[in-house]
Amino acid sequence: MTTSPYRVALGDAFEGLHPRLKAYFDAIPEGGHGFGRGVFDAVGTPRRWLWPALWLLARAHVVFPVWEHGVPFTVSNLPDTTAAGAPSVRAVRVFRFVSRRRAMVDEIAVDGRTIVDTLGRPARVTARFDAAVVDGGLVLTSTAVAFLVGRARIPLPGPIAPRVVLSERYDDDVDAQRVSITLDLPVVGRLYEYAGTFRYGIEQGERTA
Repeated sequence: MTTSPYRVALGDAFEGLHPRLKAYFDAIPEGGHGFGRGVFDAVGTPRRWLWPALWLLARAHVVFPVWEHGVPFTVSNLPDTTAAGAPSVRAVRVFRFVSRRRAMVDEIAVDGRTIVDTLGRPARVTARFDAAVVDGGLVLTSTAVAFLVGRARIPLPGPIAPRVVLSERYDDDVDAQRVSITLDLPVVGRLYEYAGTFRYGIEQGERTA
């Protein structure tokens, strides 16, 4: 079993995670995959004027032009390595919206102590994150965001780059993992979000969510 990008990025701080989160963010045993099922309290944005832009990214399985509550979802995590041989995790999150099912696809890797998330199929967005353990949970805060167009990487300057914050923690009271992601833009405010709870475990064999 190789290491995980999260363990590399966090170093010794990894041991400060809640035990159930350590199992989630640690390396997935060879021949297995991680699978979870839960419900998002809310997904998307109520700002419909943003939906045309989100529609373009929806075609690449990144974000979606919706604003829905009580959305069932599954997540499947598969271990992988990058072209450079670094550990990575490929994730597929399937959202069961009222109108249709949609899949969000990304790959988490590591560059030094920085988490690198490449989103889309084909890849359309890449984001770099600082990782920290806070009260037993994991918090990722974006430091750079770029669009991928063909082989070109187009970084977004700070004033127009969204600030992405991911929070994962384990709620012992409900025996479930809580996740939230927010995308905010200076002056404009909240662009996109989702938050909810799920239960997760390691299974043998390969599957998609």
